Amino acid sequence: MTTSLYDFHATSITGQPVALAQFKGQILLVVNTASACGFTPQFAGLEALHQAYAAQGLVVLGFPCNQFGGQDKGSNDEIAGFCQLNYGVSFPMMGKIDVNGAGADPLYQWLKAQAPGLLGTQAIKWNFTKFLVGRDGQVLKRYAPTDTPQSLVKDITAALT
Repeated sequence: MTTSLYDFHATSITGQPVALAQFKGQILLVVNTASACGFTPQFAGLEALHQAYAAQGLVVLGFPCNQFGGQDKGSNDEIAGFCQLNYGVSFPMMGKIDVNGAGADPLYQWLKAQAPGLLGTQAIKWNFTKFLVGRDGQVLKRYAPTDTPQSLVKDITAALT
């Protein structure tokens, strides 16, 4: 039985296995990303959060997804290059996954069940849906794609204290 985010594993954008248990005791902001979306400029805000709060224990985790309008068609290498070149992304990026449907990554199945969206819907509606996870590995809050990274600062700083 899955009891926290720390029970999951992912694959880094470079293909290496990542046990999410390595982030125990930190605050995580888990985001499904895309390289060719109207919300793609949020990479800059996510990187700013990472730079501002990493020393206090915040980890931003990006999970590229191509399920919304085919807006992340590239390979993992291409996505990594795009994020670094265009936004200076230095936070951990994972390999491309599905967040909805039968092939949805188990982490996203769990995140959606822990923090349903508007009116109790579990499906991810679009790129840049965000989940704030506390130091105990439990979901604190789900944010819509339209919620900018800057708008999360109050919740992040509260979770960090």
